[in-house]
Amino acid sequence: MENSEAMALSAAVLAVAGELTRRIHEGVATRGFEGLRPAHGFAFTRLAPDGATVTDLAVHLGVTKQAASQLVDELVRKGYAERRPHPADARARLVVLTEAGWACTRAAEDAAAEAVRAWSEALGESEVRALGAQLLRIAPDGVIRPAW
Repeated sequence: MENSEAMALSAAVLAVAGELTRRIHEGVATRGFEGLRPAHGFAFTRLAPDGATVTDLAVHLGVTKQAASQLVDELVRKGYAERRPHPADARARLVVLTEAGWACTRAAEDAAAEAVRAWSEALGESEVRALGAQLLRIAPDGVIRPAW
C-alpha cells in the first residue's frame, strides 16, 4: 500500500471513529444522561461488568492515576459510579457502576446500535459484519483509549 493510500485509510478510520463517538455521546444525552463527556463513556467500558481500580482505569485510558482519580471523582459525584472495598485487596478500592451508570451504559449501547444500523443501510448488513470481523482481527486487545 502506498503512503498516500495508508494516510487516506487512516483518515477514514479516524473519521468513522470520531463520528461514532459523537453519535453515541449525542444518543446518550438524548436519552436523558446529561453532564457527561465521551471520556466518561470510555471509562464506563472498563468499569463494566466487574468494576476496576483507579490504576486499572488509568491504564485503560492511557492517563495518569491522578487523572483517572479525578474522572472517578466526577462519576461518583454525578451518581454514575461508586467506590467499594476491593474484595481481594484491602488496600485498594473498587470503582463500580451504580444503577444510573448501568442505565447510561445501556443507553450508549442503544445509541451505538443506531449508528451501526446506519452503516448497514449504506453498506449492507453482510458488509458491516465482515468489516466488524476484520477490525477485530487488527484491533488492540481490550484497550479503548480516547484521543485526548
